Amino acid sequence: MSGDLRLESGGGLLVATLDRPKALNALTLEMARSFDAALVAAAADDACRAVLIKGEGERAFCAGGDIQRLYDAGRAGEAYPRDFFHDEYRLNARIHHFAKPYVALMDGIVMGGGVGLSVHGGLRVVTERLMLAMPETGIGLFPDVGGGYFLPRLPGAAGMFMALTGARIGHADALALGIADAYVPSARLDELEAAFRAAPPGDLAAARALVGGFAEDPGPGRLDPVRGEIDCLFADDSVEAILAALAADGGEWAAKQHDVVAAKSPTSLLIAFRQIRAGAGLSFNDVMRMEFRMALTCLAGHDMYEGVRAVVIDKDQSPRWSPARLGEVTAGDVARYFDIMPDGGDLVLPGDPASDNEGERQ
Repeated sequence: MSGDLRLESGGGLLVATLDRPKALNALTLEMARSFDAALVAAAADDACRAVLIKGEGERAFCAGGDIQRLYDAGRAGEAYPRDFFHDEYRLNARIHHFAKPYVALMDGIVMGGGVGLSVHGGLRVVTERLMLAMPETGIGLFPDVGGGYFLPRLPGAAGMFMALTGARIGHADALALGIADAYVPSARLDELEAAFRAAPPGDLAAARALVGGFAEDPGPGRLDPVRGEIDCLFADDSVEAILAALAADGGEWAAKQHDVVAAKSPTSLLIAFRQIRAGAGLSFNDVMRMEFRMALTCLAGHDMYEGVRAVVIDKDQSPRWSPARLGEVTAGDVARYFDIMPDGGDLVLPGDPASDNEGERQ
């Protein structure tokens, strides 16, 4: 077990606590491997009725993968980044297919890898402190960990909006968009966890009923007034057309979104657009295979390292993207992120016919 992941099993419940509060509970390879092994064991253990995952502290459930470590290891030519994406994506698939109740307490920051640990589970509980986002296009990546699956399945063009802008979503919007299932005030999370420990539910319906006893009305979402604009302005057939529509709108909100999108990595915008459109017609596992190809290509390129440098390391917020403009990114440049991996290098995932399928949702 990783020292940054606490696992408590007893009384029919597995409780996993992401325990890196100073790092906003950022996910490491060791944590992903430990949790994956725990889920395999929980699936095979008849005494285990449910899984609950939470983050230590009040600031974050999980702010994503440990980007600094990925950057350093990638720059050094180490295998760690490839291993991280490989095992993280296997964990995401394990969660998606997990047959027993999987309950995520999404309190505080939930970004990137934290979304992968929560959104694909059977029951997503959010608090008023939720700040959820997929900000990867701003660091030269793309909305991974299954973003290509859940984002295109959000209503209207909300998924494309989130993918291209990296917009931060609060608890009410998460409920309205179907990213979460219930709102429970943060002050009642300990009480909710105690209820799960006292009587772990054996199926998802029972888990929903238990959470329902604590759930409250989240009120209106901050995106409610602009949902129509999102659906209109982010529904075009290319990134260039979306930017043109935002520029032509004339409104203050559209102008702000235009500037936000225009500042992202041009390559990331184009591959994210294709990812979201393609993912709408793919199974979860095929999305994860697509994203693994994309991730490995990002690791071999320029923009991921430059984005992390500008945002995380030097914090100058002035990345020098290459290519620097959308028009300089060719169709071939985009296509190589989606090329089938040679020599059988694609991921084999939980839920695949040839994988270890014990205890998975069908």
